[in-house]
Amino acid sequence: MTAPTAHPAPAPLEVWIGVECTLNRVQDQYLHQLDTCGHSRRPDDLDLLAGLGARRIRYPVLWEMVAPTDPEQPDWRWTDERLTRLRELDLQPIATLLHHGSGPEYTDLLDPHFPEKLAAYARKVAERYPWLRLYTPVNEPLTTARFSGLYGVWYPHHTSDASFVRMLLNECRGTVLAMRAIREVQPQAQLVQTDDLGKTHATPFMQPEADFQNDRRWLAYDLLCGRVDEQHPLWTYLLQAGATPEELAWLRHNPCPPDIVGVDYYVTSERFLDERTERYAGHHQCGSEYADIEAVRVYEDLAGIEGLLREVWARYRLPIAITEAHLGSTREEQLRWFSTFWQAAQRVRQEGVEVLAVTSWAVLGSFDWNTLHTELKGHYEPGAFDVRGPAPRPTALATLLRDCADGRAAPHPVLASPGFWDRPDRYFFPVVRSSAPRRAPSPDRTARPLLILGQGALGRSVRRLCVERGLAYQLLPELTDAPAIGAALQQLDPWAVVHTAGYGHIDAAERHRLNFWRAQAVGLAVLARACAAGGVQLLSFSSDQVFAGERRAPYHELDTPAPVNAYGRAKLEAERQALAYHPGTLIVRSAALFGPAERWSALSRALARVRTGEVIHLDHQHAFSPTYMPDLVHASLDLLIDGERGIWHLVNDGEMTWSDFVRVVAEARGLPGDAVQPLLGTQPGWLAPRPRYSALSSRRGHLMPSFERALDRYLADAAD
Repeated sequence: MTAPTAHPAPAPLEVWIGVECTLNRVQDQYLHQLDTCGHSRRPDDLDLLAGLGARRIRYPVLWEMVAPTDPEQPDWRWTDERLTRLRELDLQPIATLLHHGSGPEYTDLLDPHFPEKLAAYARKVAERYPWLRLYTPVNEPLTTARFSGLYGVWYPHHTSDASFVRMLLNECRGTVLAMRAIREVQPQAQLVQTDDLGKTHATPFMQPEADFQNDRRWLAYDLLCGRVDEQHPLWTYLLQAGATPEELAWLRHNPCPPDIVGVDYYVTSERFLDERTERYAGHHQCGSEYADIEAVRVYEDLAGIEGLLREVWARYRLPIAITEAHLGSTREEQLRWFSTFWQAAQRVRQEGVEVLAVTSWAVLGSFDWNTLHTELKGHYEPGAFDVRGPAPRPTALATLLRDCADGRAAPHPVLASPGFWDRPDRYFFPVVRSSAPRRAPSPDRTARPLLILGQGALGRSVRRLCVERGLAYQLLPELTDAPAIGAALQQLDPWAVVHTAGYGHIDAAERHRLNFWRAQAVGLAVLARACAAGGVQLLSFSSDQVFAGERRAPYHELDTPAPVNAYGRAKLEAERQALAYHPGTLIVRSAALFGPAERWSALSRALARVRTGEVIHLDHQHAFSPTYMPDLVHASLDLLIDGERGIWHLVNDGEMTWSDFVRVVAEARGLPGDAVQPLLGTQPGWLAPRPRYSALSSRRGHLMPSFERALDRYLADAAD
C-alpha cells in the first residue's frame, strides 16, 4: 500500500509593514508624506521598524524623488542609504516606484509615453539594486486613476470617464513594461500589485450602478491578468470611453498577472448607493440623483475584509497579501482593526485561501488623509509609531505587531470589546436592512473595565468618551482608604484606573487645605500602592498649578515645579507619591478645561451673562493654556493604552488670559466680544493665588491640536 504524500505545512501568516509615502501633485504643488512625517530626515527609523519583527516592508523608491526634473540625472543618494540599511537589517523591501502620483514634472498619467518612461525608470532601479525581488511599479492604479481622472482630486484634475480609462490603461501598460524591464535584469522579480478593493451596495433602484462599480473595482487586476476581452462586462464601457480594441488586445496578449495580489481595505472602502438623497447629509450626495455613503454607517450586511479575501481568491486563485491595514481612529480601534484583519486572514487560510501576510500600513502614521491628501494642515493619524515627539514613539499597535510576528497571544484588554464597525452605534443614518442572511453577531466577550474614580466634570467626560470608544468602564466616587480601594479592585478587576477626583478645585483646596491634601496626596498614594500590587495601570491628572509662573515661556515636563497655592502643592505631592509607589503611573498635567456638555462651568456662566447683554470684567493678568476636555481625554486614554508612564503635558497649543479666552469663545459663538472687558486692577476675586504665567508645552510629544482647531470642535459639539 502506497503511503500518502506528505504536504508541507503552509508558512505562518506574516506581518508586513508599510511606510506611507504618497508623493502626489495638486495643481502645481507636490505633497510629500515622507517630508511631512519626517522620515526622509530620520534614517534611524529603519532600525525601529526592523524591531517590529516584520518580514517585508512596502518602501518608496519613488520616481519623483530620484529623477524629479531629468530622467537622465537620477539622484540615488537617499535610496542608496535606505535600501542598503534595509538589506543589512534583513527587512525585505517591496519597492514602490509611483505612489498616488502622476510622475515627475516631465510626464503625467495622460502622457501617451508615460508607460515607456516608467519602464525606463524601472530598469534603472533594477540595475541599481539587482538584489531587489519585489516591486509595485504603480500603487493602487485604479484608485489613482479615479482620483486623478474621474473625480479631479489630484493632478491633472480631470473628471471624465475618458480620462479615467486613459490613465488606467497607461498605468497598466506601464506596469507590464516596467516588470518586463525589471525581469530582464532580475528574472526572479515579483509583482506585488496593490489596489483599494471595496464593494458597493445599493437599494434595488441603484443596483445597476452598484453592479457597474463592482465590476470596475477589478479592472486593474483584470487588465494585468489579460482577462479583458469582448466578453468582459466592461468591454463596451471601455470602448465608449476611448480605449481601442488594439490596446486592449495588447494587454490581453501581454499579461503580467500579479505574483501577489495586494488587497487594500479601509473602513470607507465599502459604499452604499441610495436614490433617497434626503436621508443623508449634503456632502454624501452625488448631484440630485443619489447619495454615496460609507456603507458601515448605514448598511448592516458588510462584506468585510474576510468576505473580500474570499472573493479575490475565487476570482484569481493567486497568492494574496493584505497590503494596507490602517484605521485613523483612537488607539483601541486601531488595535481592533488590525486584529480583525489578522484573525480574518487566519480563518480564510484554514479554508485553503493562500493569504501570505497582513500589512500594518502607515507604520509611521499619515498626515491629512482626512482631506484626501489635497492639502497639508497637520491632521495626523498615528500608526505603530507616533512621530509627534523628538523621536518616533512606539504605540500599543507596535506591541501587537511584535506579538503577531512572534506568534505570541498576549492581547491587550481593549481587544475584548468589538470595534465600532461591529457595534450598533456605528449607524449615522437610518439602517438599510439586507435581504441576504445576516452575519452571525460577534460572540459576547467579557471585557475588563476601566475604573474611573471621581464624578466631576473630568470624570463624566472620561465616561462619555469611553461609551463613544466602546471601552468597558465603571464610574465610582473618589476612593481614598485602602479597604475600599482594595475591594473595588478585587470586585471589578479593572485593567486600569483613571483618577479624576478633585481636578480644578483651586479655591476649594485653599479653603480646605488639610482635607484636600489628604484626598489628593495621601489618597493617591494609597491608590497607587494598591494598583502596583495588583498589576493595574494608573492614570491621574495633575495641573499647571504646580509651577510658580515666574517665566514667560511654556513649562515642559522637566521644568522644576514650585507651586504658589494649596491646590498646586497637593497635586505636586500626589505626583511624587504616585510615582514612588507605582513607577508605571501616567501623570497628565493640563489646564483650564472647557467642554460643550458642562453647563455650569466658569466658561458657560460667563457666556450666559454675555448672552443677556451684561458687560463682564475678567482677569487679564494670568496667562494659561485653555484645553478642550475631549481632546485631553482622548489623548490621555491613547497614552494609557500605549502603556506610557511618567509625566506628560497635554494642552491645546496656545496661551491666553481668562478675559481673552472668554472673548474669543463669545465671538466664535456670535456674541459681542466687546462685552468682555479686562478687569481693572489685580484682584480677580480668587481666594487662592495663581501663577501669573502657567502655559504648558511638552518635550515628549505634541499630541494635542491647536486651540483654534479645538475651538472649531467645541462649537460643532455645542451645536449638536
